[in-house]
Amino acid sequence: MAGAQALSREAESPAALAPLTGYTVAVTAQRRADELATLLERRGARTVVAPTLRIVPLPDDEALRAATVELIREAPDLVVATTGIGFRGWLEAAEGWGMGDDLLTVLGRARILCRGPKALGAVRAAGLTEEWTAPSETGDEVVEYLRERGVNGQRVAIQLHGDPAEDFIQTVRDGGGAAVAVPVYRWTLPTDITPVQRLVDAICARRIDAVTFTSAPAANALLRIAGDQAADMLEAFRASAEDNGVLPVSVGPITAAPLTRLGVESVQPQRARLGALVRTVASALPKRSRKLQLATGHSIELRGHMVLLDDQPFQLPPAPMAVIRALASANGKVLSRAELLGHLPRGADGHAVEMAVTRLRDAVHLRSCVETVIKRGYRLNLEV
Repeated sequence: MAGAQALSREAESPAALAPLTGYTVAVTAQRRADELATLLERRGARTVVAPTLRIVPLPDDEALRAATVELIREAPDLVVATTGIGFRGWLEAAEGWGMGDDLLTVLGRARILCRGPKALGAVRAAGLTEEWTAPSETGDEVVEYLRERGVNGQRVAIQLHGDPAEDFIQTVRDGGGAAVAVPVYRWTLPTDITPVQRLVDAICARRIDAVTFTSAPAANALLRIAGDQAADMLEAFRASAEDNGVLPVSVGPITAAPLTRLGVESVQPQRARLGALVRTVASALPKRSRKLQLATGHSIELRGHMVLLDDQPFQLPPAPMAVIRALASANGKVLSRAELLGHLPRGADGHAVEMAVTRLRDAVHLRSCVETVIKRGYRLNLEV
């Protein structure tokens, strides 16, 4: 009864539909995951939060301490600050070791480059002054700045942001400079990877409409956790909207790189900001909806886990939704029970197909939407 009431309430106010109503969006980030999920939900999305990584601070790490001692002993000419949390963590760790003043003195004499506004805020909060900040907040811009200005004979400290920052380091070395990596924190897999494994299953089954990425390590970790399912997951990412593909959305080109190398093109905002990422998702997913005209004069639209019949929204369970998606992709052709069975969750039988068709017809209150073709199967009753 509660489900029927919920459908009824949705059907009464189609004009109130938010842009992401009906869509399921996955969040792979750890930092600001709740904020990202909330922003997506405000636009109507159902969210699945499954951080693929966790941040491990390194205040007592020997590599960080060694890099700090080295830079105090032999001061850098140039410092690259990549993240606010990392830069602050570095200063706090140095203070804990009794090196805070010495490190600030060294940094104050160096030229400081910032990858984005958060790194810039941390630099200024420490009483330091930046030489330059990347306008579009990407690592690529910092790399290009280093190449254009030249680093020959210079000592460059690079505050890492969870991954090795190989592009920065290689650019300095190729330009004749000496790179000193500052590993303030590192990424590692979650203690419990079960939520991520469930996300992989959902992506492969195409029960997720979009997956958001805010860092390259997060994308790499998802591929690593996927293991034997990685090929199926990549196929889901590469698939078109007509084939119920899963849309990968990356905050920027650096984040997208692990997927790009594997032939997966991500949608990206113009600016590498969380709000812009959400707006990109809210713009891209509705464009992937399927709109069809039934022979009975009714119109249907498929949006994620929801069907709009004459603009009235009806949320469907997975099996009926899988059936109508398969029939929509067939464009009016008959699909046998065996063919439809292949689109249902594992373990389903022929009877499950009949039940899914019945539930589909009942859910949208229109039995004529799916036609039974005797001894052959079912087809969507589309306008010719």
